[in-house]
Amino acid sequence: MARAVLEPRADREIFVVPLEVRPEHIDDNGHVNNVVYVGWLQDAGTAHWNARFDDATRARWSWVATRHEVDYFRPLPPGARGVAARTWVGDPQGPRFNRYVRIEDGEGRVCAQGVSEWVLVDSATMRPHRIPATMLEAFRR
Repeated sequence: MARAVLEPRADREIFVVPLEVRPEHIDDNGHVNNVVYVGWLQDAGTAHWNARFDDATRARWSWVATRHEVDYFRPLPPGARGVAARTWVGDPQGPRFNRYVRIEDGEGRVCAQGVSEWVLVDSATMRPHRIPATMLEAFRR
């Protein structure tokens, strides 16, 4: 069964992270390895967080990924140029929310997409904490 391409809600900011396909990303099948995509999901989420919040906020709070799910549509070959991750967040559910990521090639075609579940934790105690409404505002359009 084919998966539908993820589409962001109209009220969510889409954050774009340029990606580089490096020689060490290529597996024995001649395309970007699956493990690299999982790293890109995490990198996109971290970059979005770091871009929207100041040092003090990032020192108080941290995010822990508890789940990643990836769908692959087309391979990224060696030397692919213009690759980018587009990411946005879902609705908070207590201390959790889903983060959505599309990996697109230089022509804007979706090569892979993923959903990661993230949990907000207090950096000092590492205990989960309900996502403050003010925090979600930073991810809105």
